[in-house]
Amino acid sequence: MSGPDGRGGTAPPDGADVTAGQRRDAGMAVRREVLSDEHVDRAEARKGPFTADFQDLITRYAWGEIWTRPGLDRRTRSAITLTALVARGHWGELEMHVRAARRNGLSADEIGEVLLQTAIYCGVPDANHAFAVAQRVLEEDGVDGVDGVEEGRA
Repeated sequence: MSGPDGRGGTAPPDGADVTAGQRRDAGMAVRREVLSDEHVDRAEARKGPFTADFQDLITRYAWGEIWTRPGLDRRTRSAITLTALVARGHWGELEMHVRAARRNGLSADEIGEVLLQTAIYCGVPDANHAFAVAQRVLEEDGVDGVDGVEEGRA
């Protein structure tokens, strides 16, 4: 799930001489590992002249600069990302990153713990909705033991 160092893993060479192309390549590798080839292929297929610069930006900076850094492993980055998405109410992105968190080694129980933590720091209504989103994704992906109470019944 992580690179050979147990951290972000696919970082380009250190130093100021790293090119944008190297950063993009490293970012694309991590993006594919975390989100899946299928997801990235769909995003790339939708890319056009209007969105090309934005796709390049997120590949180089979000994935090539941040997700490749050695200071946190991908499990931790996923937990942080889930929390940030709940805090901001980005439910579609939350779906994608629940799957990414599983790919990065978080169990359904650990995802649940992250969402419980968000109830305190982001608010119970947001955590309630996040549990509903995560439950739907985990059930769709065939994860056992996640069936239960529907949203709105907290």
